[in-house]
Amino acid sequence: MGFDWKEIFTISMVLFAVIDIIGSVPIIVDLRNKVGHIQSEKASLVAAIIMIAFLFVGEEILKLIGIDASSFAVAGSFVLFFLALEMILGIRLYKEDNPNTASIVPIAFPLIAGAGTMTTILSLRAEYEKINIIIAIVINILVVYIVLKASAKIERLLGENGLGVIRKIFGVILLAIAVKLFAANVKGLFA
Repeated sequence: MGFDWKEIFTISMVLFAVIDIIGSVPIIVDLRNKVGHIQSEKASLVAAIIMIAFLFVGEEILKLIGIDASSFAVAGSFVLFFLALEMILGIRLYKEDNPNTASIVPIAFPLIAGAGTMTTILSLRAEYEKINIIIAIVINILVVYIVLKASAKIERLLGENGLGVIRKIFGVILLAIAVKLFAANVKGLFA
């Protein structure tokens, strides 16, 4: 099939909801306050490399360690489910270590290219053309870069309540994605 704008839009929206860079602005601002400077270019580039590499070799890596794509997708649906609950309910289930730098860890991985993103990329690979997924990843990385650069301005513009509303909206979208991912792959576990 190849290049398809509709697929690119759909994949971009799914990845945007999973990455949730707007909802992560409070975390990014907190990191910036703790460590002073965030290397936006480095974080964006590393996240893009991780995501694109996983698109091509993720399934092979899973096969190497004896895990099939359905099992990974079901496990990933649980990760997405809990991420969505965090976003919707405003609770913290995942506790990160105190970072001393903020570029590759924790921004590129796990904030941008974390378990939820990896699972989503594998699931998208089963449904969509790779070229459209790569374009959607690049679009999302550009958005991530812009948000990282402008995080302080975004925080002032939207305010705490605005960020909270956006986070909850994308939390509901992510919850729906988790349910769809689980339903689509759970049958594969028993086949």
